[in-house]
Formats: sequence, C-alpha cells, structure tokens
Amino acid sequence: MISFLQKRRCDISRKSPYEIVLEPDEKKALKKMAQKYTSPYFEVLRAKVILLASEGFKNKEIATRVDMPRQIVSKWRKRFFEQRLAGLEDRSRRGRPCRFSP
Repeated sequence: MISFLQKRRCDISRKSPYEIVLEPDEKKALKKMAQKYTSPYFEVLRAKVILLASEGFKNKEIATRVDMPRQIVSKWRKRFFEQRLAGLEDRSRRGRPCRFSP
C-alpha cells in the first residue's frame, strides 16, 4: 500500500526553468507546422509540444497529451528556448555515411 508521503512525492512536479514565450511570427509558423498534413510526424509533434508549453502546460501534462516521454518533451522545450525555431530541426548524427544517395 502506498503511504501518503509516497503518493505526495509522485504528484509533485517541478516547474521547467525554460519558460516559452512566443513571438507572433513564431506562433504562426508553429501552428502552420502543427496543422500541415504533409509534414513529417516528428515536426508536427515538436510544434505541438512548443505550442502547449507556450500555453503554460507542464512537461508532464504535455507528455500525456502528445503521448511522448516527459524527458523528450523537456529536451525539445530546452532546445527551442535556446535556439528558437532552428532548435526544432534534426541535428546531424554520427555514424557511417550513406552508401546510396536519397
């Protein structure tokens, strides 16, 4: 049986230090990304994460809404805070170069 203190500890979620405040043009671009049917799914999710963060939702609430781990939501929130829209793009990865052209 879970004690009161254990239950209380599970309910406490800290506030993210990366508060997202969007400029009007950023908000417009993110809404366009989130609603575009031809966009890759990862772009749509990242845009939705940032839009929800700008509305004041906590990482845990956002993670539940977009069905994504809380740590990943935190990662995208931090990258957007530091680099704005450019932070939502994929970074190049290490590894063996491709043998065939796309």
